[in-house]
Amino acid sequence: MALVHSRAPLSVLRSLRQAIVPCAWMGLVACGSTPPVSEVPLPVPTPVLVTDVYVAGSESNETHYVAMVWKNGVATRLTDGTQDAYARSVAVSGSDIYVAGNDGNVATVWKNGVATRLTDGTQFAAANSLAVSGSDIYVAGLESNGRRWVATVWKNGVATRLTDGTRDAEAASVAVSGSDVYAAGDEIYYPTSVPTLWRNGVATHLTFGINGQAYSAAVSGSDVYVAGWQSSGTIWVPMVWNNGAATQLAAGGMARFVGVSSGDVYVAGHKTDATQMVAVVWKNGIVTPLATTLSTAYSVAVSGSDVYVAGRLGYVATVWKNGVAKPLTDGNHDATATSVFVLSHWSDR
Repeated sequence: MALVHSRAPLSVLRSLRQAIVPCAWMGLVACGSTPPVSEVPLPVPTPVLVTDVYVAGSESNETHYVAMVWKNGVATRLTDGTQDAYARSVAVSGSDIYVAGNDGNVATVWKNGVATRLTDGTQFAAANSLAVSGSDIYVAGLESNGRRWVATVWKNGVATRLTDGTRDAEAASVAVSGSDVYAAGDEIYYPTSVPTLWRNGVATHLTFGINGQAYSAAVSGSDVYVAGWQSSGTIWVPMVWNNGAATQLAAGGMARFVGVSSGDVYVAGHKTDATQMVAVVWKNGIVTPLATTLSTAYSVAVSGSDVYVAGRLGYVATVWKNGVAKPLTDGNHDATATSVFVLSHWSDR
């Protein structure tokens, strides 16, 4: 069957033309009964506060440890797993993510996943901690001189030796306040390890003749805090030093990190009972256990009223938020979260 196109009567077409032509002259908008089109304003996005959680650590591939960084639980491998590598510290400045650690024998800083070697690899070296101050990147660690470990701080890749290499020493943490650079660590005066704080390269021993180590330093105004441990008889006890004055936090255990937020002093570490060590966080000396089984905490960060702690729960790299554990790994391979950094910002999403 052929399609048939119908034609309207000529009189109808003329009437339609008479109705349409004036509309063309009048601009169509006000023609006939067609209502005007009004502009509807688009909704304005409401900014929300977004908190990004960055964690540095390592995970075994059954042959070697792989340096890792997690952003909001999503993992990025920093090394290829062909040799042991560890990520020990993370910091964020603007859109740049910095991680310090070591890849094999080489002390390394990764910026947005791209590695910069601080040492040449001919001797063992490790980067333990980093701090970002303006455009300057400070790293604390150690490098072997072939006989002894030398405590070292790098500023923008340039090394400053904190010790002369006649005895083993290590810088475990770096903190910057204005023009002052602080490093916490230890020097070995055989047979004891001496907790030490360096300010602009000048050493202060926090104890002497008592075995101990300093793992972390933080500066708040005129107060300089150091976290670590010292021996008490046959056990190690977690310690915090404030301007050199010592406070024992528990009967046994270790303080691994100290940070200050809004005047409150937070310390991450572990307590040791008769059978095992358990991850804890102290706020102004008051302890909160994070687990009931084998665990430890290595770092703490605060955002508003939220407290984040990085560590390990059993063999699982873990972040606790306000005491609630969130695993970063599945437990099939040994893993540890050693550093946490929290950044809050406004977003239109």
